[in-house]
Amino acid sequence: MPKSLKNKFAVVGVGNTAYGSFPEKSDYGLGADAFKLALEDSGLQKAQIDGLLCCRVPYYAQMGAVLGIDPRWTVTLPGHGRMSGMGIIEGMMALECGAADYVALIYTNIGRSRRMNYGGEDMAGIWDPWGMTSPGAAHALMFQMHMAQYGTTTRQLAEVSVAFREHAILNPNAVMRHPITIDDHERSRRIVEPLGLLDYCLVNDGAVCMILTTKERAQDLKKPPVYISGYGAQDAFSRSSISNFDENFWYEETRSAGQQAYEMAGVSNSDIDGLMAYDNFSPTVLFSLEGLGFCERGDSGSFVEGGSLRLGSRLPTNTDGGHLSNSYMQGWALNVEAVRQVRGECGERQIPDCNVVQYIQACPCTRSIIYTRG
Repeated sequence: MPKSLKNKFAVVGVGNTAYGSFPEKSDYGLGADAFKLALEDSGLQKAQIDGLLCCRVPYYAQMGAVLGIDPRWTVTLPGHGRMSGMGIIEGMMALECGAADYVALIYTNIGRSRRMNYGGEDMAGIWDPWGMTSPGAAHALMFQMHMAQYGTTTRQLAEVSVAFREHAILNPNAVMRHPITIDDHERSRRIVEPLGLLDYCLVNDGAVCMILTTKERAQDLKKPPVYISGYGAQDAFSRSSISNFDENFWYEETRSAGQQAYEMAGVSNSDIDGLMAYDNFSPTVLFSLEGLGFCERGDSGSFVEGGSLRLGSRLPTNTDGGHLSNSYMQGWALNVEAVRQVRGECGERQIPDCNVVQYIQACPCTRSIIYTRG
C-alpha cells in the first residue's frame, strides 16, 4: 500500500441505531437515523456531504432522496460482510481522487424482523461446489480441520464467545448482556458440529454510518479526527471464491493484508492496543489471530486461554461485544467501535491509553484497517 496515504484520511463522524427487531422501520428509515447521528457527531451540515456509499441498502437513489442530499459521487455495495472493509477503502479512494470532499458510508440491515436466513433457499444464488449453502456449515468444517491439525478444543474456542459477552455486558446498547461461562458454551445447542448457538453471530435490524474526509478538512470539527494510518487487502478467489470455506483458514490472505497495513502505518502487531476481528462465527477470530501473527500458526487456541482477549488483558478484542454479542452489522459496527476506542469514548469498556486499533476481516476478500490518533 502507498505510504503516501498514511494519515491522509480521517473518520470524523460515526453513528448507529439501536439493534433489535423493528418491523415498523424500513431500511431507509434506519439508514437515515444512523446518518443523522453521524452528522451530529461530526458537526458537519448535511449539504456538505457530497459522497454517498450504500451497503445492503436496496436502492442508493432512494437512500439519497430520503436523506435529502445530491452527492457528486455515489457507490452501492451488496450486503456481504466483506464489504465493510472494502467500502471504507473505496471511500478513501473517492477522497483521494477528488470525487468527493465528505463521504457518508451507510449500512442497513432488516434481517431479524424480516426473517432473513443465511442459508438454505435464501442462499441459493451463491455458488458453492460443496453443496453447503450455510456459511456456518463451512466455518464448522474449517474448525473441525483446525481441531484435527492442531489439537484446538471447543473449550478454547469458548474463550472467544465468553470474552465478547463480558464486553457486551459493559455496552448498554448490546443485544446480549447476560453472562455466560465456558461451561455454558459447551452445553449450548449444537447448530453444525462442533459449533453451537454461542458461536454464531446475532442477526438484527439496525444501521451504521461513518463519515470520512481528508486530513485537512478534518481539522477543527466537532470531534478529534481518527486517522486511517494503514490498510491492506488480499482476495482469495482462485482458491475459495465466495464460498466462505478455505482449508488454509485464510492464513496467507490475512498475513498479506495485515503486513500491508502494518508497513503503511509504520507499526507492528505489538503496537496494537485493541483488535476488532470480524466474528461472523467464533473460529474466524482464531484464524485472524494466526494470520496477523499474534501467535504462531495453529496456536490460537492456547493464545486465547485464560482470557487473553478480554479488557485489561493481552489483546482486548471486539470490545463492543462483536457480532457474537453486540449485533451482526457485518463489520461496520466493529469499525465504529475502533473509532470510538481511539477517541476514548467507550466508558466502562474503554481500553486505557488507546492509540492504535486494528480491524481485520478474514474471508475471501480479506481487508485490514489501522486507526490511530495520528
